[in-house]
Amino acid sequence: MNIRSLTRGDGVVIGAAVLLLIASFLDIYSIDGASDSADIPSLWGSGPVVLGVVLAGVIGAALVVVARAMPQPKKVAGLDLGQFGVAFTVFAAWSALGNIFDPAGAFDGEGGFVDELGAGLGLILALIATLIMAAAAVATPLVPALKGALIPAPRPAAPQPYGGQPQGGYGYPGAQQQPYGGQPGQPGQPGQPGQPFGGQPQPGQPQPQAPQQAQAQAQPAGDFSPFWFAVPVPRPLFAEDGSPTPIAELAPGTWYLAVEQRGANLVAQTQDGRRGVLQDTSGIQRG
Repeated sequence: MNIRSLTRGDGVVIGAAVLLLIASFLDIYSIDGASDSADIPSLWGSGPVVLGVVLAGVIGAALVVVARAMPQPKKVAGLDLGQFGVAFTVFAAWSALGNIFDPAGAFDGEGGFVDELGAGLGLILALIATLIMAAAAVATPLVPALKGALIPAPRPAAPQPYGGQPQGGYGYPGAQQQPYGGQPGQPGQPGQPGQPFGGQPQPGQPQPQAPQQAQAQAQPAGDFSPFWFAVPVPRPLFAEDGSPTPIAELAPGTWYLAVEQRGANLVAQTQDGRRGVLQDTSGIQRG
């Protein structure tokens, strides 16, 4: 079950079910002239009200919410659980309305007792709760405002300033960072920033030895190993087929997985599994 698939309408259904449960412990009747100490039963004192209003409403709400949270709704007699839930909520509202108009039921009320008997606070709140529940269950697939997510998706981490170190975004490897193009297992010394991908050595830095350069240039592409990296500024990610339209944007403060190298470019994978080509690899930080 995925609670993030619940909608605002489902939240209204859940709230109405809670209100219905609270109402079930309140008075079912109101009697004119009765003292405050009068022992008036709650909704649980009437079998028809419990079955037709309280339990029908709660079961209906549970079926609606469970059906929404399941990736593949279960079907019974060709109908999914959500449809059964909507039917239960409508039936509960209809039963509550009938009890409001006739709270005494089949009681004959000899001696004028029925004239002094009315719907109690519990029945009134139960009617309000079931009406809200049924309306939300029916209207959620139809009203855009109720289709919105009940639990919003988490916001991405705030971008880090240029030169700052990413702090635990997607795929954070937890290792000391290293500029892309550096030697694995040889982190830079404090105060000496790593050389950008494809860049020239900075003045004052030791020049790499020629044999090492030749060895790095002769390294075949088949020796590439996937690694985590982060970008210093937002960078577009283009489709692998060469389309000029970006398919995503890599944001600072998040680690991404490089799965392939194509010349000076990298093929990167985003959080949702999409792959694309990062054309600008200057200044990226390697995990």
